[in-house]
Order: sequence, then C-alpha cells, then structure tokens
Amino acid sequence: MAAMHKTKQYLLALGKVLVLVVTFIYIFYRLQNNPVLDFMDFANGIFLKGAAATGYFLVTFLLLALGNWYFEILKWQNLISTLEKIDFKTALKQSLASLTVSLATPNRIGEYGAKALFFPNNLRKKVLLLNFFSNTTQLTVTLLFGLVGMFYFIYNHKVAYSSVALFIFGVMLISIAVIGYFLREKDLFLKGFSITNIILHIQKFPNSLKLKIFTFSVLRYLIFSGMFYGMLLFFGAHISVYTGMALIFAMYLLVSIVPTIFIFDVVVRGGVAVWLFSFVGIPELTVLSTVLAMWIFNFVLPSILGSFYVLTYQPISR
Repeated sequence: MAAMHKTKQYLLALGKVLVLVVTFIYIFYRLQNNPVLDFMDFANGIFLKGAAATGYFLVTFLLLALGNWYFEILKWQNLISTLEKIDFKTALKQSLASLTVSLATPNRIGEYGAKALFFPNNLRKKVLLLNFFSNTTQLTVTLLFGLVGMFYFIYNHKVAYSSVALFIFGVMLISIAVIGYFLREKDLFLKGFSITNIILHIQKFPNSLKLKIFTFSVLRYLIFSGMFYGMLLFFGAHISVYTGMALIFAMYLLVSIVPTIFIFDVVVRGGVAVWLFSFVGIPELTVLSTVLAMWIFNFVLPSILGSFYVLTYQPISR
C-alpha cells in the first residue's frame, strides 16, 4: 500500500509538471510565433507612449480584467454552492487552476474535467452540468448582444451577402435542430447526459439562481466588451462608443460560433476583428494589438496565477 501511495504521488507530481510545461510552452508559442502580430512590436507600441500612458494601460486594464474574473468566480461560487458550500477564495482557486489546465485545449474544453477533479466522484457529473450551465448562460448573453450588434452592423454598412450562403446556413441550422431532436434521448459523452436530461436538470434550478447567473454573465460581458473598446481607444482608434460597442458585440458573436482549433484561435479572432473594424477605418495594427492585449490580460495572467493552484492541488480522497 505504501509503495502504491508513493507511486500515485509521483504520478500526480509528474502530471502537475506536465500540465504547467504544456501551458507555458503554449503561451510562449502564442507570444513568440503570433502569425498576426509580432509581440515585440506590440510591446514597443505600448512603451513608446511613455511611462504615464504605460502605467495607465497596465493599471486600468488590469482592474477591468480583475472585474471580469470577479464575476466569473462569483458565478462559479453560486453554482457550486448548490452542491457543496464553498467560499470565494476556494471558487477562485478552482476557477484559475481550471483555466490553467484548459488554456491549451480546443475552446477551453479541458475546464470541464479540471473543475470536476476538485470534487468527489459522486458529485462530478453534477459539477460538469453546472459548468455547462454557466458556459451556456454566458454564450446566451453573447448571442443576445451579438444579434443586436450584427443588426446594427449590417443595417449601417450595407454588407454584401449571398442568398446561397444564407440558404446553406439556414439548412445547417435546421439540420442541427433535427439531429438534436432525434438524439434528444441519447447519452452525449457520459451516461445520463442526454439533451432531455440536461434540460430537465437545468429546469430544476431555482429561478433566483438562474437570474443571478444570467446577471453575472451580463456584467462580465459588458466589462469584457468595455475593456475591448477602451483598448481600441488606447491604441489610437477613433470610433464612437455606440459604433464601437456594436461592432464588438458582432465580433464576439462571430468568433463564438466559428469552430476553431486552439492553435489557430488567435488567427480567427484577429481576422474577424480586423474585417469588422475595417468598415469604420480602424487600422489593422490597432485591432490586432487590442486582440493580443485582451488575451494577455484575461487569459495569460490568470493562468499564470492559476499555475500556483495547479501545483498545490491535492486529489479528493472523499
């Protein structure tokens, strides 16, 4: 038994190191081999603005990033407390460690498994469901604001579109709905996780909890979008708040529905942003600098903090 326990400890330590190595290699790769913007050009563009402007940049946007993550952690604390009461510090630990683990996975899918590891086996399926509900609520908010932004964008900029493309898109949506209907009773990835079961479980959540999670998601979305707009202004964009926020809403809608492999995620996000803001004459360098800065503040820095919690993680023995 002692030898087996030792082996498990060594494997756990090896797993922690492997996760951190992969995460930091991924961050380094993204910064050093960014196909859309050289990191040194990005950094020089900030420092050339002077000490006062650089200090403003770091303090202001760091505070906004903290606000963004504050509401994300608050969402998780409220959701998971329906299963097991935890304080804000514990929710922070679980959220940041999960981000670190998931950063180099496609669409951060690794977050689901990482959060589940903080809980005993008998709760892990419910933890996955709560995380799914949290992410789905955030996506719903993105879609709602995004549709408003897309309507504004198409109406004001007379975007050319193909009737054939719209027809194909409509057929795809109908096909997805039909497939979902016929597979509604089938388990998805895990036993008991059919579409019908997921909907039934979510319907059982108290309305007060659903409203709270939706409110936190809206606040997080507005902070995140406002941060993007502020960075555009910092990097030299001249754009009104109404036009800027509408295009940002449209951008987040488009990048949320376009499937990407994680290695090319920055290319897709940068490409969509450049295309949208080109309609209002925002230079490509300004947009790409904003996209990169958003990634650093909202994902790289929290994942570096989360690496500490990955190192101190201990498996649940209950």
